[in-house]
Amino acid sequence: MKCKVCKAPAVISLPSHNAAFCQEHFGKFFMKQVSEGIRKRKLLEYDDKILVALSGGKDSLGLMYALAELGYNVTGLHIDLGIFDSSKKARSVVEDFCKDKGYALKVVDFEKEGVPMPLIKKHIRRPICAICGKFKRHYFNKVALEDGYTALATGHNLDDEVARLFANTLRWDQAYLSDQGPLLPAENGFAKKVKPLFRVTEFESANFSFLKGIPYHHLPCPYSGGASFTGHKMLWRDLELRSPGSKRSFYKGFLDRGQPAFAAIHEGRKDYEVKPCEECNCPTSAGICSVCRLKKQLKQALEESDQ
Repeated sequence: MKCKVCKAPAVISLPSHNAAFCQEHFGKFFMKQVSEGIRKRKLLEYDDKILVALSGGKDSLGLMYALAELGYNVTGLHIDLGIFDSSKKARSVVEDFCKDKGYALKVVDFEKEGVPMPLIKKHIRRPICAICGKFKRHYFNKVALEDGYTALATGHNLDDEVARLFANTLRWDQAYLSDQGPLLPAENGFAKKVKPLFRVTEFESANFSFLKGIPYHHLPCPYSGGASFTGHKMLWRDLELRSPGSKRSFYKGFLDRGQPAFAAIHEGRKDYEVKPCEECNCPTSAGICSVCRLKKQLKQALEESDQ
């Protein structure tokens, strides 16, 4: 197996692109996928001040590295979920990575915020993954707006986006299908959100981080077992093995034809007004946002358990 570009021995084969690459040219291929995705979908400008959500995994750290190498102004944001050793290890990986590369880093500690996930899981009877995602999105947006960032970047790759699109399609959720994509413009108190890795697969992202010598936190969250999202990714993994390029074709077709169609159907259908939360001033369609309501629910549960 030889590199498509230089004919040297290849280190990675990509059937979906009908190509194989040596280490050098795979790195260039990956960076081109990211830069072309940003350019074609108009995700970022070079004068953007970008906050990059860093979980400690391969995708977010690889994204931070790629954006910095492309010349963007980036700062990392890590959310310490307070999940025992798992969160300690993830935070350590992020801090070491940013220190080694000279990247600026901000950390939000859920323990200090009074909402560590183990406490939430113990006292609130709702799916923990949904609550965790809600809290993370809340603080991502809060930090981005309060500290003057013009874009929030996350490390969602093609596999993530296809699994999400598949779930939304199974439910025919027109609201989500109308705005799913690698770009959500800033509006109604929400920062601009971008997903620059939407053209690269999880396999490509993992290999990029490995070949660049980026150490990342690879253990799954101890609370993530049985999530339907993981099952959807496995279904698409099997389909991709039989029909290389299926994921890329499915998602590109949606962005080019499906999303505009759903956006046109859903246009003007929002029957609610987004305004600042009465407690935290973050955007919500209710008087008090769901995060503040969950905080109150947790506080009440803790007070009752102490009685």
